[in-house]
Amino acid sequence: MQVDALDRIIKNAIDVMESSKYQIFEICESVRSERNALNKELQQVIDSTSQTIEQVDRVELEYRRARVRLTEVSRDFKRFTEEDIRTAYELATHLQTQLAMLREKEVHLKARRDDLQKRIKNVDKQLERAESVVSQVNVVLEYLTGDLNQVTRLLESAKNRQLLGLKIILAQEEERKRIAREIHDGLAQTMANVVLRTEIAERMLSKQAFSSVKEELIDLKGQVRSGIEEVRKIIFNLRPMALDDLGLIPALRKFVQDYEEKTKIWTKFELVGKDTRLPSGMEVAIYRLVQEAFSNVLKHAHASNITLEVTFQQQMVKIVVTDNGIGFVVEMIDKKIEKGSHYGLMGMRERVELLEGRMEIQSTKDVGTKVSLLIPIKLESKED
Repeated sequence: MQVDALDRIIKNAIDVMESSKYQIFEICESVRSERNALNKELQQVIDSTSQTIEQVDRVELEYRRARVRLTEVSRDFKRFTEEDIRTAYELATHLQTQLAMLREKEVHLKARRDDLQKRIKNVDKQLERAESVVSQVNVVLEYLTGDLNQVTRLLESAKNRQLLGLKIILAQEEERKRIAREIHDGLAQTMANVVLRTEIAERMLSKQAFSSVKEELIDLKGQVRSGIEEVRKIIFNLRPMALDDLGLIPALRKFVQDYEEKTKIWTKFELVGKDTRLPSGMEVAIYRLVQEAFSNVLKHAHASNITLEVTFQQQMVKIVVTDNGIGFVVEMIDKKIEKGSHYGLMGMRERVELLEGRMEIQSTKDVGTKVSLLIPIKLESKED
């Protein structure tokens, strides 16, 4: 009877989530249509901007010639009549007015182009969020549509393992989305803008507008440098090269320095004992633990300073992260970790347990928090 009841609950949940998934699909399609319309309008604005720039160049040349003509007829009263002077003056005035209107139009079109690019970026973020929800729904549906008996056995005999597997899958999805978001919001946008600026510079070059082309190329160079920097950041976040080349301690020093520059939180790094190279897997695990600890401080502690202390002992590595944040009641956090609702600390504890170590948390309200990680060094792993 319990299995039948569970089966009905799961089937009802599947029906609801399937319906919700199709609704989200419709939202995605609507957002995609809006994005296509905005891209089409953006292309029209880009074309209009290029045409307007060409008109400005042409009218500006005609206006210069008209002013030269006006100067000539104004100086030589013997050759030219008052009617000639009036005609030359009216032409110059007309071209001046037309040039001012075209320049104003050019400014308006460029502003419209920038606005459309921002709107497209916002629409892309909305689409990304909708696709993220679809991905999460699919993950849950895969679990729900599996063998009911298997699900029942997992619930009865390996609940923690199932939750851990789900968290691993979701963590992988989150990491993929984070990387995709960084590439999309950073490098992809920069490259798209580089292409656009290159086209504009090319058209201006054909009209010999060298000063404007120089400004575009200077800006273009800055865009490329920004894109290169974004790529380097993404690569470093995926796998810090200093970790492989120099070891754990130099990588942590750079991480702490970058953290302080990014968050404006005062940081301090202390090394006790002799810096020792550890097995690669252990160095990566410790590095990720420190990352998670610092991330928790940024998200929850509201601290103004944070200290990282790494102590190398003969058979143990001790990592202590201390902050002066708002603190919390440790017993309440322990209960949340046991229930699986505090993912940051729970993930840290699981990583430490995989390393056969232990994690200790000390915290006082309005004073701060101290997280200690004790990780044994396996001599046989070091020899390998």
